[in-house]
Amino acid sequence: MKRSLAKTFMKYASLNILGMLAISVYILADTYYISKAIGPLGLTALNLSIAIYSFIHGMGLMIGIGGATRFSIAMSEGKTLEGPRIFTMAMKLGLLVSLFFVMLGIFFVEPLAKGLGADAETLVMTKTYLSTILIFSPLFILNNMLIAFVRNDQNPKGAMKAMVMGSLSNILLDYLFMFPLGLGMFGAAIATSAAPLISMMVLYPHFKQRGTKLFLPKVSLAVSSVKDFFSLGMSALVVEVSSGVVLLTFNLLILGLEGNDGVAAYGIVANLALVAIAIFTGLAQGVQPLFSRYHGEGQGVYLEKTKKMGIFTALSLGLLLYGVVGFFAGSLVDIFNSQGNAHIATMAERGLRVYFLGLILTGVNILLATLASATERVKEGFLLSMARGIFVVVPLVFVGSKFFGMDGVWMSFGLTEVVVLGGTWLFFSQKKGKLKKEVLDV
Repeated sequence: MKRSLAKTFMKYASLNILGMLAISVYILADTYYISKAIGPLGLTALNLSIAIYSFIHGMGLMIGIGGATRFSIAMSEGKTLEGPRIFTMAMKLGLLVSLFFVMLGIFFVEPLAKGLGADAETLVMTKTYLSTILIFSPLFILNNMLIAFVRNDQNPKGAMKAMVMGSLSNILLDYLFMFPLGLGMFGAAIATSAAPLISMMVLYPHFKQRGTKLFLPKVSLAVSSVKDFFSLGMSALVVEVSSGVVLLTFNLLILGLEGNDGVAAYGIVANLALVAIAIFTGLAQGVQPLFSRYHGEGQGVYLEKTKKMGIFTALSLGLLLYGVVGFFAGSLVDIFNSQGNAHIATMAERGLRVYFLGLILTGVNILLATLASATERVKEGFLLSMARGIFVVVPLVFVGSKFFGMDGVWMSFGLTEVVVLGGTWLFFSQKKGKLKKEVLDV
């Protein structure tokens, strides 16, 4: 049974890590091609826009993972008639939320771009990228939701294939639109927007399979279900939105310290970090169906073993990633610094080596927040995610940048992960008996 559990863990974790890694290549491909086609100002415009992309992506994950978590718990409890109802309400909610972003992209893109830090040099490019991403936001949101439900419908392989194919299409379309067709920032944005459509096409056969519970009966969207989806998926949203908040905060502070060159250097660091965080998010979201299933079935022993395997995997990946980035920092920066700007290169190399120290612990923090939410410990999951995403990192980066300049900016990320993990350990230690009974041995 131990071997079977480990095999199941590896199946869900590895497939979703590969899928999330593929999704993260959306932005990495944009970063590379924009650096080649447009240069540092294009990188700055992209980096200013990613905060909004993270929020759109996070909303899709929140509704998708929240709904899919409830779907998985209901199915494990034998409530098979509830599955399709949950799926239908989640889809309706996703479409409703996406309309907000579409309206934002049509009517408010200029003030939004300026609020994100765009100046006279970067405003036009930032507006172009933002408006395209916002108008096509329904594709991003629905794709994230469908992936979450397919994964929880015991098809992690299908979810992984969809994510990989979407990412590969983005890379190919990026090249086509930006170089042969010369569409610039619009080309990068439209390529990224087309990728989730291709991903959903790959997912489509799953919904035609016999026995699937993912179909759409007639059911009204209930307020109680909206609250339930939001609460269960909140930690996933916070993980993504916190990336956007950090990007926005760092961008504004770095603009004051080093100008557009500084933001371009941070863009290189941040986009590489997004790939690493996607790996950890993939691990956490991959094993989320197992957490929810064992919780719903009352299999506390399996839940505890799955948690331990997750923590070990997260730490191992964190150490591996830091070793790779530390050793190849110069080469990685050169890939995205196409114009050979020495100032950008110096800042980005230093940033990679310091900033990535925090990633050794990032995976553990994301995993624990996911565990809490997947086992209906919504409050704990939300607090853990908010702590690392906003409550700790924002004050630290303000203080760090004031006293240590760019080094303070880079160090704030790692210090945040240490503080949050320390607080998490204290929280679980002080309530050891209660949490062991209610969370780990439910």
